[in-house]
Amino acid sequence: MRRLLIAITVLLSAGALAPSLSAQDAARPADRRLAERNASRYDDTFRRYSKRFFGVGFDWRYFKAQGMAESGLDPTATSYVGARGVMQLMPSTYRDITSRRPDFGAIDDPEWNIAAGIMHDRYLWKLWAKSIAEPERPAFMFGSYNAGEGTIMRAQNTARDVVGSAEAWSHIEQVAPTVPRWRYRETLGYVRKIDRYYADFRVRR
Repeated sequence: MRRLLIAITVLLSAGALAPSLSAQDAARPADRRLAERNASRYDDTFRRYSKRFFGVGFDWRYFKAQGMAESGLDPTATSYVGARGVMQLMPSTYRDITSRRPDFGAIDDPEWNIAAGIMHDRYLWKLWAKSIAEPERPAFMFGSYNAGEGTIMRAQNTARDVVGSAEAWSHIEQVAPTVPRWRYRETLGYVRKIDRYYADFRVRR
């Protein structure tokens, strides 16, 4: 009975996603203009810390795309909840990271903010390595960065109930409207925005 109710809710909510997706599509030219303005900003920093925390073979442009989605690569950006810098890290998260990496400097220094953001991504990447295949893992990593890993795990549980599988990000998108205590539109839009910036950066290289 619970599975049936959730499935009905998913179907009814699907239409509610349409306005959000249309708005994101309409915003794409603005995303591209921002990407053009920041075409080479902080490239060396993203390359350096991507290589350090993910290895030579990982595409550093994923993290630059994330920085674009987070702040437009603005090192002075501060969110309404207090997240700061290029990678929009909460001060408490940054303190936890620097407790293990005392060589990192101030949170508002773009180099250390980017380094800490990629280091946090590495934690999430390894967390999802246990259950998510590599082609799908960036979406789970970035979704968790935005919403918290606990939220995405709750979405997985719902997807297993309704869809019968939770190993693809599309499964998470399908059930997102039924997951309680989650601003799912923000997270789904965030992951899609990273994908768009990443695609734009790949074209430029």
